[in-house]
Amino acid sequence: MPSIVYRGLGPHIAYERRLSGHTQADLARAAGVGLGTIRKIERGERGVSDAVLDAIADALDVDPARLLPDRERPDDRVHRSMPGLSSVLATYDAPEDGPCRSLAELREAVSTVVGLRLSAQYSRIARSVPGLLTDLCRALSTAPSAHRPAAARLLVDACRAADAVAFKHGAKDLSARLLDLMRWAGAQADDPIVDAMVSYVRTELHFGAQTHAIGLRALERALDQAPRVDSAEALAARGALHMRAAVLAGRAADDATAGVHLDDARALGDRVPEGVYRGTAFGPDSVRVHEVSVAVSLGDDHLGRALTLAREWKPPRVLPAERRSGFYIELGRAHLWSGRPDAAFESLKVARRIAPQHAREHRWVREDAATLRRLKRADAESLSNFAEWCHAGAGA
Repeated sequence: MPSIVYRGLGPHIAYERRLSGHTQADLARAAGVGLGTIRKIERGERGVSDAVLDAIADALDVDPARLLPDRERPDDRVHRSMPGLSSVLATYDAPEDGPCRSLAELREAVSTVVGLRLSAQYSRIARSVPGLLTDLCRALSTAPSAHRPAAARLLVDACRAADAVAFKHGAKDLSARLLDLMRWAGAQADDPIVDAMVSYVRTELHFGAQTHAIGLRALERALDQAPRVDSAEALAARGALHMRAAVLAGRAADDATAGVHLDDARALGDRVPEGVYRGTAFGPDSVRVHEVSVAVSLGDDHLGRALTLAREWKPPRVLPAERRSGFYIELGRAHLWSGRPDAAFESLKVARRIAPQHAREHRWVREDAATLRRLKRADAESLSNFAEWCHAGAGA
């Protein structure tokens, strides 16, 4: 497919460049783009292709979405990656022969896409993950038996990053197939913590299908099988399962079960420092985020708990951007349902500042922005711009 050419990016690029302390010459060198090209882009005399946008964003160390005008959609490149992912899924157990990176190189590449997933930079993941999955499938098929578990673990992590792209952008069938690949690879990882993580991720199917009670039972079976050792990774794996089980119980309107799982998550969170364990954030702050999520899921009398917690505590920057953005999306819904539309809109704007691609592709953001737009017709411009930015009403 031909590259997309974006217009109107000059002021955004100039702003981010100055914010980072770069001169135009610095940016040109770091991005591998001609100085004259940078000057023309900032003056609005030429558009920006996909490749140049990515190079400039990498040089400025920002998400490409931050450089786009509000009405531009950053996800066309994501959709262009879908055929590549489908090709991998068709051949994963019998990949074609070809060159393959070393296990050390693959480990570094997987670490990069895991970081991009946690910071909700889906367009960057989409750029590299089809080729990465191809290499990992080749590595797993050709690895000597001693190295197969390590290759399988890397494939699980890369599948999770690819699934984040597919799931967030509405490619639910592709997401389900990636989850099957993750489970297939996980069975070869010889690691019970990987099994727990795969169970955690696969509950997306139940969130999507709204089969929350069935998903809850699946997680409780996973908890029965999770390793009962006191390493930080094992504690975090069990804690993460309890957090997600609490949210599923909340969606199933099972107040008592949600409370039990939150209590268990809280107890485990008190035993480990906040951090990212095997690709999942866990610790006391992550548990607090899930307390808000459970309260919003239960609704009605529980919303006050979400609002009280938000007045007393804010997610620290140590938490991954995707999780912090999710907190403010949940909080926005709590404000909206409590009759506080102005506070709801402020929360959605914070979520956008933290992780623009996550907020833009989140179904609740679209639904709530559309509702706010109907409720506050007099508050025209900023709310309308936000609603258009996230395509409120389109697929909400």
